Amino acid sequence: MKRILMLMLMSLCALLGYTSCSHKEEEKEEEIKYSVSSPLQTDTTITNQYVCQIRSIQHIELRALEKGYLQKIFVDEGQYVKKGQLMFQILPIQYQAELLKAEAEANFVGVEYKNTKSLADSNIVSKNELALAKAKLDKANAEVTLAKVHLGFTEVRAPFDGIMDHFQVRLGSLVNEGDLLTTLSDNSKMWVYFNVPEAEYLNYKTHAQQENLNSVNLLMANQRVYNYPGVVQTIEADFNNETGNIAFRATFPNPNGLLRHGETGNIQMTLPLKNAMIIPQKATFEVLEKKYVYVIDKDSKVRSREITIGAEMPHIFAVRSGLSKDDKILLEGLRQVKENEKIQYKFVQPASVIANLGLYAE
Repeated sequence: MKRILMLMLMSLCALLGYTSCSHKEEEKEEEIKYSVSSPLQTDTTITNQYVCQIRSIQHIELRALEKGYLQKIFVDEGQYVKKGQLMFQILPIQYQAELLKAEAEANFVGVEYKNTKSLADSNIVSKNELALAKAKLDKANAEVTLAKVHLGFTEVRAPFDGIMDHFQVRLGSLVNEGDLLTTLSDNSKMWVYFNVPEAEYLNYKTHAQQENLNSVNLLMANQRVYNYPGVVQTIEADFNNETGNIAFRATFPNPNGLLRHGETGNIQMTLPLKNAMIIPQKATFEVLEKKYVYVIDKDSKVRSREITIGAEMPHIFAVRSGLSKDDKILLEGLRQVKENEKIQYKFVQPASVIANLGLYAE
C-alpha cells in the first residue's frame, strides 16, 4: 500500500513538473517573439544641409586716392551711410594750391589765345600760330581738370548705400595713396555660398526645373531658420577635383539687416525622392563603417545583409541598394539574435511602422 502511494506521489510530481516546464517554455516563446516589417516604397522628400558662408552683395575696401594727413572723419564705425555721403577728408591744402596754379595758367593762356585770334582774323599772324595758341589753351584747361580731380580725391565718399566696418586709420594719421581706410558692405541682399557633392548636384539638376527647387532656407548659427527663403541663382562652372563638390550661390533678402557679411550657417535644400525605399534607422547596425540589417528568410532564420544608404532623414534611411520591398527585416532586438538563428516573429505593416516614427511622406 505504501509502495502504491509513493508511486502515485511521484507521478503527480512529474506531472506538475512537466506542466510547469511547458508553461515556462510557452512564456519563453512569447518573450522572444520579435517585430518584423518590410521596407516602405513611397514618394517623399529629403532635406539636405550644407555649411555655408554669408557674404554681402557688395563688400569693398575704401582706400585713400591721395597722400596726405587725415583731416576729418564724418562717420562712425558700424554706421549706415548713403551713396555719395562724405566719409573722410584728407588735408586738401596742397591740392587746392595746385588747382589755383592751374587755373591761373589757364587764364594766362586764354588771354594769349584771344590776342592771337584777333591778329589771325586781321591776317597779321598765320593760322598755324592760332592753332598753336589753341593747343596751349586746351592743355591748360586739361591741367585745371586734372587738378580738380586730385582735389576731389581728398574727399572719400560712399560709392553706394551700406554699413561701415571699423576704421583702419585714425584722425591726423598720415595716409599714403592706396592705404586702407575702412570697408563698406551693402547688406540689402546677401549672397550665400555652399558646396554640393556631385551626386546631389545631379539630383538637383534633374528635378530643379520640374519641381521648382530653386528655393532654399537658411539655418542660422543660433539654430533658427531665417524668416525669408532664398533663391539659388548661380552654380559655378567647374567641380573641385579635390573635394568632388561644386559651389552654389543663393540670394537672400535682408530687409531687417539681420544678416551681416562673414556670418556662417547651413543651407537647407529640399529634394524629392521618387519610389524611395525607406526603413527605420533603428533597424540597422554598423560594422566597420558599413550598414547592415537582419533579413528573415523563408525558414524564419536571421541573415545579416549589407545595405547602401542613399539618404538620411530623421529616424529613417532611404536605401539605395541591398533590399527589396518584399524583404522582411528585424525591427528590434538586434543585439539579442545571432546569425542563422531561427526566431518567432510578428509582422508589422510598413506604413504603420513609419507613421509611428513621425515621417512625413507624400
